[in-house]
Amino acid sequence: MKVGAFTVAKGELPFEEALDWFCGAGIEAVETATGNYPGNVHCNPAKLNGDAKARKAFMSAITSRGLVLSALSCHGNPLHPNKKIAQAHHDVWRETVKLAKKLGIECVANFSGLPGGGPSDKVPNWVVAPWPDDHLAALEYQWNHVAIPYWKQEAAFAARNGVFICLEMHPNFLVYNPETLIKLRNAVGKNGDRICANYDPSHLFWQGCTPTDPIRWLQEQGDVIKHFHAKDSLVYEWVARVHGVLDAKHYGDEMHRAWLFRTVGYGHGEDVWRDIISTLRMTGYDGTLSIEHEDSLMTSDEGFLKAVAFLKNTIINEPPGEMTWA
Repeated sequence: MKVGAFTVAKGELPFEEALDWFCGAGIEAVETATGNYPGNVHCNPAKLNGDAKARKAFMSAITSRGLVLSALSCHGNPLHPNKKIAQAHHDVWRETVKLAKKLGIECVANFSGLPGGGPSDKVPNWVVAPWPDDHLAALEYQWNHVAIPYWKQEAAFAARNGVFICLEMHPNFLVYNPETLIKLRNAVGKNGDRICANYDPSHLFWQGCTPTDPIRWLQEQGDVIKHFHAKDSLVYEWVARVHGVLDAKHYGDEMHRAWLFRTVGYGHGEDVWRDIISTLRMTGYDGTLSIEHEDSLMTSDEGFLKAVAFLKNTIINEPPGEMTWA
């Protein structure tokens, strides 16, 4: 396994300066954003696709520092009911897949997207309960009329380009937990194995999941986990006991939210993360643990340095040896 970083946290720096910072922090791999919600300050796929010299320079900046490129990320909503937004996010996704093929990268991270509740809606609609029946009708429309046809088409496109669609299970998107991820994977059919996971435990902690159990369950469905975000979260029990964990307050309202994103180790301790890392290896994932900094209680500098130190102490580096005791 390698300790990696999602470079958007250093978006204020030019790419090579950001890489130098990450190298100094002990990072071994990088994940770069190519547009949509995280922006494309370090990697513009449309420009790189049209310029072989620029692509070579981009990769040389990474490899010359002893780093590897673990994934390209274009987290967006290609199912948005606003057709202009949906098309823009789709175009970035397509350009990112083309770039991944040219760079020899298998993993492209994205969100599943979220449609409106019906064809005349103007904003996305995340359904979290089955009643009144309007919401079941909305789910039927979202899955059968929008998401499944779209991702069937895109899974075929990904297969032609040798890329895996690494969906991050995230609230306010159609795929937000393991069940909905596998529902989409199975519904896609022929190229369903292209629908995979960019596994971020921070979104599962607050939903009440024990992250090692979804890892086991997902990997039993096939080789599902293709990338991993090293990010933590913490449920503040006194708030959750009173108000529950569904919380739309701003992330900056730390004192009153039921949960917050935290730097690795500040939501759960070493015993939890050792189990996560061991379960990943046990079920077949030995790739990058890409640190994503979204902890509002500390700077990105401090958050990354603490996360790197924490992961370096818990990660498994060497391949398993022979079992001389068995």
